[in-house]
Amino acid sequence: MTEPTAVPETDPAQEESAVTADAPVEAPTATDPSPSFTPARVGVIGAGYVGLVTGVCMAALGHTVTLRDIDARKVAALNDGGVPIYEPGLDDLMAEHRERLTYTLSLERLLERSDIVFIAVDTPPSYSGDADLSRVMGFIEELATLGGDSRHILVMKSTVPVGTGKRVRQLLEARGLHNVGYVSNPEFLKEGDAIADFMNPDRVVIGASDPDQADRVAGLYEPLQAKILRTSVPTAEMVKYASNAFLATKISFINEIANVCEEVDADVAVVAEGMGMDSRIGKAFLKAGIGFGGSCFPKDVTALKQLAGNSGYHFQLLTSVIEVNELQKRRVIGKLKKHLGDLRGTRIALLGLAFKPGTDDMREAASLVLAGRLIAEGAQVVGWDPVVKSLDGVSGVHIAATAEEALEGADAAVVVTEWQEVTDLEWTHLTASMARPVVIDGRNALDPELMAVAGYTYEGIGRLPGLGIAAQEQR
Repeated sequence: MTEPTAVPETDPAQEESAVTADAPVEAPTATDPSPSFTPARVGVIGAGYVGLVTGVCMAALGHTVTLRDIDARKVAALNDGGVPIYEPGLDDLMAEHRERLTYTLSLERLLERSDIVFIAVDTPPSYSGDADLSRVMGFIEELATLGGDSRHILVMKSTVPVGTGKRVRQLLEARGLHNVGYVSNPEFLKEGDAIADFMNPDRVVIGASDPDQADRVAGLYEPLQAKILRTSVPTAEMVKYASNAFLATKISFINEIANVCEEVDADVAVVAEGMGMDSRIGKAFLKAGIGFGGSCFPKDVTALKQLAGNSGYHFQLLTSVIEVNELQKRRVIGKLKKHLGDLRGTRIALLGLAFKPGTDDMREAASLVLAGRLIAEGAQVVGWDPVVKSLDGVSGVHIAATAEEALEGADAAVVVTEWQEVTDLEWTHLTASMARPVVIDGRNALDPELMAVAGYTYEGIGRLPGLGIAAQEQR
């Protein structure tokens, strides 16, 4: 009899593309542009995640791109060929199109070399929950000191509240920049799949009051032959917020269903499969787990809720989405206590630290909440991630060099991020290395029955032991 191996789930309702830190990524290619296509001179303000991906992909489409950032070390590293973020395939694309890419600290140089200027600065949440637009408005003030002309169009890529375009337009007018254009062009990039998302977009949203300016921005995307939705600036701004809020709502909804499934002996993976077969619902974002994180969903949901409140409307649904997401992370602690009792003195391994596979982004990562709570409970926490090598903001966490090292002597392991490196572990050979082979699968990434056969006390999120999809197929 062949020894069972704990393989990752193959439930079609839950299946997503496997992501490994070392997986090669093919550089996507755009459709050949029409003979009338004319490459543009593009500028990007902010060489962070959105700005860098946008700039590099614009260069891949044939445009000449100048990226400006105020971080001297980042600009120096980019000029030396370094990549300040982890995004699969980005380094190869940067190298391939480096002749069309320029990195600078100088706004004056960017304006000289650019006609269409993307604004891709950070808009973090303020203490009130509103989006902090200080970096956006700061750029406009800096632009006013240098001046602009009718050839310049500012294109907002940063996620900003509805009404920001009106504020920017008013500030431009007040600073004498009447001829500078303004267009809203929100981004819809998933970390870990950002290049593919840019090159194969579901839609390109362009909000503008001037049709000619809209045409110039739409022309940038001509090689992609993408669907383009033209609308007003406020509507384009709302499309971005509404999209992220809806996806976050689907996640919190399926997590609530998972929690009910645990009480009534149902299996959320099969429930999600059945739901996803309905074309009105679809299977995307119906994967139960320990909640969403990252730089977009938490910030944007909170900002939309705050925007509604500021406008006199209480967005009750989003209040619940946020609450469910926060509580979902903490349910893991209850599951650990159910199997281990008092957590004081226990050793808990966190497998995966980034908020999702395919990135090194730690913003709003579940690992930060779990590590903080476990340490407060008196547990010893050891973490591992194939990309993230430190847990800034939480002291007392040991970072292991390998997943196997993290599991050595552990009383329990928590799957926090569904990296392929986690699902590909030789789980059948690791039970002996753990003090107590308890696994809390926070992403439902492993097969419950095969984990049980391998000797683990296994608990997922809304899963029934012995109902793994792969196990069902073997019967």
